[in-house]
Amino acid sequence: MSLAEPVAAPSRAALSSERSGHLNVMARRERRFAAALLAPAFVALGATTTFPLLYLIWTSTFRMDLAMPFMDGFVGIENYRQLLADPRFWQSLSVSMTYTVTTVIAQVALGLALALLVMNMKRGQGLFRFIAILPVVLSPAVVGMVWRSFMLTPEFGVIDYLSISAGLGSQNWLGDPFMALVSVIVIHTWQWTPFAFMVLLASLASLPDDIYEAARIDRAGPWQRFWRITLPLLRPAIVMVVIMRTMVALTAFAAIFTVTGGGPGTATEILNLYAYRKSFTELSIGYGSALAVALLIVTILISAVLFLIRRAK
Repeated sequence: MSLAEPVAAPSRAALSSERSGHLNVMARRERRFAAALLAPAFVALGATTTFPLLYLIWTSTFRMDLAMPFMDGFVGIENYRQLLADPRFWQSLSVSMTYTVTTVIAQVALGLALALLVMNMKRGQGLFRFIAILPVVLSPAVVGMVWRSFMLTPEFGVIDYLSISAGLGSQNWLGDPFMALVSVIVIHTWQWTPFAFMVLLASLASLPDDIYEAARIDRAGPWQRFWRITLPLLRPAIVMVVIMRTMVALTAFAAIFTVTGGGPGTATEILNLYAYRKSFTELSIGYGSALAVALLIVTILISAVLFLIRRAK
């Protein structure tokens, strides 16, 4: 080729290949940069959750009794066999299920009712929201102390005073097994209903008005509009509230521990509290770890079922 001949311009395929290679390099750099930003968070997450969880599972395979350390050693799945034959475990699991189901249903029902009520308010919505959200920002331990000291105290508590004024007499709210369970359910429902209320209120505010207008034109009544329009459209929000509240209720601890300590007897002893008592009161660390792992498995299974329901059409 002579010097006078022009140099051929790069082909379109070559330019496209060069551009694609440059974009791939930039994408790899962005992924590395994102990984560098996330690395501290993943390290902290692993140190505070993954490692303790693995250590918990490892501990559950040992007999670790601080009262009788000479009998400590590896026992494999013996703690889990003992757990399945433990009537107290099944009792605490039953209390946990009762506590979870009743509180979640009550929170969703009351939250939805309050959301529907507030949506129809012409004035005072902001003040109502502010007042309603206050229980959520309180610590469960503080809520437990307030209810134990000021609400449920026999003869002097607010609830007992109202009971006496209504002619029902004074009640042993925390001394009777049934009333104690009802009391902790009411306390948990009172504190966390505002969460369901705020989520469902936001979902209600985002629903399209034209659907309701069309239903009114078709002479659909309030109950028909609620059952056939509002509930189906709110289903994703309701299921998400149920999932979040179920996971919290299964692992509840502070309020029950503050109000009843699991008593009287084991009437309000949920599985989380039983694992705590077994580990730090009876000093059976290995068996307490097995109880905690069992609670983790129950929580994962229930959460998986709820997520499957959420994904179902």
